[in-house]
Amino acid sequence: MLALLRPGPFRRYIIGSVISDTGTWMQVMAQGWLMSTLTNKAILLGMVNFAAGIPTLALTMLGGSVADKYDKRKILIWTQFAQTALALILGILVYTGQIHVWHVVVVAAFLGICIAFEMPAINALVPELVKRDEIATAIALDRSVFHGSRLVGPSLAGIFVAWWGAASAFFANAGSFFALVIALISLPPRTLGTAEEEEQRRSGFKEGLRYVRNDRTILSMIGLIALTTIFVFPFLSVMLPLYVRNILKLGPERLGLLMAVSGTGALFGALGLLSVARDHRFRFMTSAVVLVALALLCMSQSNSFLLTAVSMGILAVGLSANFGLANTIVQERAPAALRGRVSAVFGLSFFGLMPIAGLLTTGLSDLIGMRTALGISAVLFGIFAVLILNVAGRTGCEKTGAAVPKTEAQPAAVA
Repeated sequence: MLALLRPGPFRRYIIGSVISDTGTWMQVMAQGWLMSTLTNKAILLGMVNFAAGIPTLALTMLGGSVADKYDKRKILIWTQFAQTALALILGILVYTGQIHVWHVVVVAAFLGICIAFEMPAINALVPELVKRDEIATAIALDRSVFHGSRLVGPSLAGIFVAWWGAASAFFANAGSFFALVIALISLPPRTLGTAEEEEQRRSGFKEGLRYVRNDRTILSMIGLIALTTIFVFPFLSVMLPLYVRNILKLGPERLGLLMAVSGTGALFGALGLLSVARDHRFRFMTSAVVLVALALLCMSQSNSFLLTAVSMGILAVGLSANFGLANTIVQERAPAALRGRVSAVFGLSFFGLMPIAGLLTTGLSDLIGMRTALGISAVLFGIFAVLILNVAGRTGCEKTGAAVPKTEAQPAAVA
């Protein structure tokens, strides 16, 4: 870990990410609180995620192909500029008092386009900044920075919203993107691979789908993240402001604190990845699933800030660990020439399902109540996720090691 943090491309990238991710989490908290002041209907909060998710779902495979063919640095720089403009638009609308729900929905749709190209490019960029045997550590550090910013960003946003209004958080996010842009400009270009690898980079997105379909381990990781997206994330990313406002009867400062607690747990979960041995990954992930399900169940019954905070911290540890390990396994197995497309397919299990899951879960919450919906989601997630990991562990598919080029091996296909 210390070796990766010495002066070099990876450290410059990490420093830029710290600042940019902090601004992003400030906007996430401010936008959630803003939406809770514009509407009391959970399904309208789900509409924001739906609007962002549809273009992501439609364009992510294209984004993966672009990431493999072209310079990832330039792709990321342009997506940062686009997100800067979107944050400024929301900030100006809020500051002038002209903001409406449909404004947030439209901006979310454009943000979804950015994510479709940013997500596969940035996931594939990190392994290129380090040696192959350092990929797991680099991803763990990258995830630690991302989740560590959740500790700072929401807390800052809570202060900004309470003191200067929600617009200040959007403006702060717009400025934060320039730190990552500067870091990206300083990175060296990708080293050219063999003629076969370069030819594989120019192939279509179907090549990435074919590789994922034939790799049992990656399919298992996609299944786990898909379950998490359907049953857990809608409550954390969509409905938490309404949960805090309508069930706990608290204000934006406490919402920011809860998100900071979640960020703390996620940071510990990400740092914990550094100590998980390869042979123990599935057992560790199964334990994390149980913790997540129990924490979500506690939240469904909670009436106090303290119990909710403890539950969210535990839940965040489990989610962060499982996301990090799943991503590490996928990146280790993906060939360099296909890493952007494989990352895109993996990302669809989260970004692609979020719009559908957000609408279904929020609609169910409006129909049967948020507490009941939380309890049902906790039970279903725990059962199905444990089953997937148990099956994956029995097959021993992860022990096949890192992915090899397509010409050397082709794992057996799985339905």
